[in-house]
Amino acid sequence: MRIDSHQHFWRYNASEYGWIDHSMSCLRRDFLPENLKVELDAAGFDGAIAVQARQTLEETRWLLELAATAPHVLGIVGWVDLRSPDVRSQLSEFAGNPKFLGVRHIVQSEPDDHFLLQPEFLRGVGVLEEFDLTYDILIYPRHLPTAAEFVKLFPQQHFVLDHLAKPPIKSGSPDPWQSGIRELAKHQNVFCKLSGLVTEADWKSWKPSHIEPYLDIALESFGPERLMIGSDWPVCTLAGSYLLVMNLLIEYLSKYPDSVRDVVLGGNAAKFWKLDRKILAVAHPNNQ
Repeated sequence: MRIDSHQHFWRYNASEYGWIDHSMSCLRRDFLPENLKVELDAAGFDGAIAVQARQTLEETRWLLELAATAPHVLGIVGWVDLRSPDVRSQLSEFAGNPKFLGVRHIVQSEPDDHFLLQPEFLRGVGVLEEFDLTYDILIYPRHLPTAAEFVKLFPQQHFVLDHLAKPPIKSGSPDPWQSGIRELAKHQNVFCKLSGLVTEADWKSWKPSHIEPYLDIALESFGPERLMIGSDWPVCTLAGSYLLVMNLLIEYLSKYPDSVRDVVLGGNAAKFWKLDRKILAVAHPNNQ
């Protein structure tokens, strides 16, 4: 299968999506599974993972409702309050659903640059392994040293770094992002999504040659066995169509053997989220 490891759904309203400013006006509409299906089919992808965009339990419930009636939505990465003393109860509500794969917190927006190391947050992350759930790390380059400390505390927990930690593609200066990525990648329980990169470049004038050096660093650091393609649709449409964004990485990988292309374009996502087993559970619930 070819799997898009990172995309979003929403029913747009200004109060809940205040981060979508006038420069992003093309995002001020609904994006739903039927819209995604058109994009997946055109790009030759079989399914996708939907990732939270609002930090509410209500949105997590809604994403699971969408996934239940959309076979191409292979699973969701939702949100629970990992700092809450009630985190086990919140996770228990969702964990029985095979399409509930993991959790994300929008750490990049937290005022504390060391948020990942807050004791309440660490306690909540420590519960995820009990439920066989992954954790998405959403950060900026300045957070990379803290992220390396964070993942070191949970050697059995499966983590995935979103958007390659948003490298400084527009400026063209890879340091100190580069050293932070290499340090984080030393932890074998951390995977990485090659997603959201076009929106870190100049939206109007980017070229593949602006992004490829950062893909080189990702491949050298994580190896092909821990990288996943992701679109970050619909946010990616600020800088290019779904097809253009996905073809950027497909064309980059064309110089590598089929074995490399196959894992980055889908095999690693299936392995990371145990999708073969979980999709089977959805298709044949009485055989679990």
